[in-house]
Amino acid sequence: MPVVDVQPDELRRLTGHEEKSDEEFKDDLFALGLEFEGVTEDGAFQLEFGPDRLDRLSVEGVARSLRYQYGDASGVAVPKTNDPDWTIVVDEAVPEERPYVTGAVVRGVDLDDAALDSLIQLQEKLHATMGRKRAKGAIGIHDLTMLKGDVLSENASGNSITYTGIEPDGDTFVALDSDDELTPAEVLEQHETGRKYADLVGEYDRYPAIYDEIGLFSFPPVINGRRTEVSTESRDLFVELTGTDQWTIDRMCNIICYALAARGATIEDIEVQYEGGTVAKPDFEVETKRVSHDRIETVLGVDLEMDEVIDLFERSGLDADAEIGEETVYDVSIPPYRVDVLHPLDLVDDVGRAYGFNELEPRYPDVGTVGQRHERSRLEDAARTSLVGLGFEDLLNFHMISEGENYERMGIEPGTDLLGGGEPVSITEPYSEDYTMLRSWVLPSLSMVLENNTHRAYPQDLAEIGHVAHRDDDENTRVSEARHVAAVLARHDATYEDAKGRLAALCGDFDVELETPPTEHPSFISGRTAAVVIDGEEVGIVGELHPEVIVEHDLELPVAAFEFDLSALQ
Repeated sequence: MPVVDVQPDELRRLTGHEEKSDEEFKDDLFALGLEFEGVTEDGAFQLEFGPDRLDRLSVEGVARSLRYQYGDASGVAVPKTNDPDWTIVVDEAVPEERPYVTGAVVRGVDLDDAALDSLIQLQEKLHATMGRKRAKGAIGIHDLTMLKGDVLSENASGNSITYTGIEPDGDTFVALDSDDELTPAEVLEQHETGRKYADLVGEYDRYPAIYDEIGLFSFPPVINGRRTEVSTESRDLFVELTGTDQWTIDRMCNIICYALAARGATIEDIEVQYEGGTVAKPDFEVETKRVSHDRIETVLGVDLEMDEVIDLFERSGLDADAEIGEETVYDVSIPPYRVDVLHPLDLVDDVGRAYGFNELEPRYPDVGTVGQRHERSRLEDAARTSLVGLGFEDLLNFHMISEGENYERMGIEPGTDLLGGGEPVSITEPYSEDYTMLRSWVLPSLSMVLENNTHRAYPQDLAEIGHVAHRDDDENTRVSEARHVAAVLARHDATYEDAKGRLAALCGDFDVELETPPTEHPSFISGRTAAVVIDGEEVGIVGELHPEVIVEHDLELPVAAFEFDLSALQ
């Protein structure tokens, strides 16, 4: 969970509540969902909060939320922007791996030491969270007075900089915290920050670079040049962001702009000029989502008047218009800095927090029930007990996996009718390349365990009962989910007969009829593979893993395995 350092004196100044004591602030912050974790050596609060509210990664964002909570502000606030005077020209040489750019000009900002520290912290926290350690989005903040822009044409008064790509051993520049003129390749080899982020661009044929009329001044996503370094003397800033996703860097830019606007700065548009046209940035578009009055009351368990709901929305920094018909529905406006509002329940959460979760009265449910295990859970426990009795070691692996592990390394293609070959349920914004989807079958997970256990003694008989999923447009959620039973036997003499024998014993424990007609599957050896048919329905597969799968996982002995749908044992 992100932890942000916030100076209480800065909170008093930015909220306008000089009378607030540290203890009162702690209580108010806790009501917002920010937990006090301690105090730094210089007296700053260390606050931990859920990673959804990234607009609170700075003291300016925290102060804004407190002002709404105190009733000093209400509704959606969008900074006014001046007409653009600067353009970012996107050159055709930009690396295709990092094609997107956005930014803003910020004028008249008052950067004392506290404000500069907050800006640097916000930049780094956004890098670590939304920017996925700069891989998805990276922020460069420059002293505008140190930039010299090209005039685009004789008829244009505006200035421009160019986002392009250069050879690793191309032009030189002096990076931050350095005195040496270095090429981008030398920065990655010799500069501490360059070595830290070298893997982000090391495989590119051309490196991202940003030029003004004087020359190279930014090497995103690695490091800025020293020429444009921001200090407490800086009053006008140029903010540029590059990345692999336009939506992400646009929202990161918005959070930066709102934080600087809270310091009295004026935001100025820029134009981003692509080969196919020009777009204006920053993107301060206000989005709208709908939620019904009944849903708010049902989820929160309280009765609310329509005017009260609108007021609670406004105290959350949102705007709401009520549409009265068979049911009352609210069209809720979302400010540009809010990246967390993805679903109507997020709106309900805002209403509940503004109302005060501590104000909700606990009550017993209207219907009394007696808790007990779900039938599926009973079946799972019984199957697990049988597997342990058959000599398997019970495992519990992550439900998430990469597409390479789930498909490629097992020798199958996504979108096929084979066991494990369904369309992937992919994660839109995966935090790690190792976990990009929900697994469509369990055997890849067991194969990875065997791969990591080659230093341990054999035989290794492993089993797991776990969750699997694949895309299915016939389902209401467009995802078909199930629990699978899977097992592997890794030993020098493992055969199809060994796996089938254990499978038959497991089916016998549940008094179901097992048949194993021959079949083909790319993960298994042809002629040593059979379908698992239980009570007349094909539900899985059993056989010996293909030598290519064995070699792919660095195993040096045969592996027999089976997998089938747990529900077949009912």
